[in-house]
Amino acid sequence: MTTDRAPLFTPVLIGGCVIIAMGFGIRAAFGVFQIPIGEEFGWLRAEFSFAIAIQNLAWGIGQPIFGALAEKLGDRRAIILGGLCYAVGLVLSSFAVTPGAHQFLEILVGFGIAGTGFGVILAMVGRAAPDEHRSVALGIATAAGSAGQVIGPPVAEVMLAFMPWQSVFLAFAAAILSVLLVLPMMRAPASAQAETDRAAPDDGMGKAVTAALRDPSYTLIFIGFFSCGYQLAFITAHFPAMVTEMCGAIDPSGVLAAIGVSTTAALGAVALSLIGLANIAGTILAGWLGKHYSRKYLLAGIYAARTVVAAAFILMPITPASVIVFSIAMGALWLATVPLTSGLVAHIYGLKYMGTLYGIVFFSHQLGSFTGVWLGGRMYDIYGDYGMVWWIGVGVGAFSAIVHLPIREHARFPARAAA
Repeated sequence: MTTDRAPLFTPVLIGGCVIIAMGFGIRAAFGVFQIPIGEEFGWLRAEFSFAIAIQNLAWGIGQPIFGALAEKLGDRRAIILGGLCYAVGLVLSSFAVTPGAHQFLEILVGFGIAGTGFGVILAMVGRAAPDEHRSVALGIATAAGSAGQVIGPPVAEVMLAFMPWQSVFLAFAAAILSVLLVLPMMRAPASAQAETDRAAPDDGMGKAVTAALRDPSYTLIFIGFFSCGYQLAFITAHFPAMVTEMCGAIDPSGVLAAIGVSTTAALGAVALSLIGLANIAGTILAGWLGKHYSRKYLLAGIYAARTVVAAAFILMPITPASVIVFSIAMGALWLATVPLTSGLVAHIYGLKYMGTLYGIVFFSHQLGSFTGVWLGGRMYDIYGDYGMVWWIGVGVGAFSAIVHLPIREHARFPARAAA
């Protein structure tokens, strides 16, 4: 397939970026609701944290399910089902008044994120992209999630100033349904589908999954992705509250106050946006590097760098300046693992069942997400701060850096490798 017949910016890539940006923008905003919902109902921090933890776990469980549905019933049908789950979960959550109700309904939201998120969209983008652009295309699609994160939390913060959180949830439900209008763009060229069919032997999904599960390298990829979920979900859910409570006061004559950031609560929301903004560049760069260098060594380097950044942040006094520096540094590494991990799965096991195989790996990511979010709330209620759970995140990051080193990075179908 030539670049002329299949350019980098295909309709599938553009449409996929729109869907991922909206879905991840809404998801990233959930941490902003941590304090308002808890204060309205008098809940412990662990109650709403557990709801977000369940959301992440349901997302992980749903990812291989939606990947399989997309490969059996069609990608666009899977996305429609995901969008409906997302919207219904948000609407019903707006009427929930007990922790149990929120926690139960987050199952629907989590399945919605799975159906409109990386597992389905990246598989579509990977199949539609030419070989020479696949790694970069996966990086761009992943960076779209960061673009959503740049916008989502501040928009939620602004909306909360003018309306109750219930109305914000309803507005978000309408927003996620609106992006389904781009689905007509999400149709891969026939030539791309033909290449996908040649990318791996047609032994059936069951045999492909079984072969991968028996491969030690697949197991190492699965284990290594745990810490990514732990770190990202903990920060997304708890960092705004952590900044609000632990950060030093903002200088009323400083730059932050001059641009309208006068409270630590506002700084917490802005911190998530800075993470997303920095990650746009970081993720695209990771996709480009994955085209030229070993993905497993790049992944090991990213996890090692995260470990250093997180340890340095907690060892120093938490000030507005350190929050900004940390957000930019962590943001550059934030989702950089996703195009490299998904590209590694596609390279080793082919494109045909990439959605399902990456979905299974992503389940480990979401086990980490569940652990990070829930443990953050639980340990906060026990110790009164986030120090212990933060250091656990530093440790699992270092572990993931080591785990990626023994992976055997060669295509299992060398004659017809797909990436």
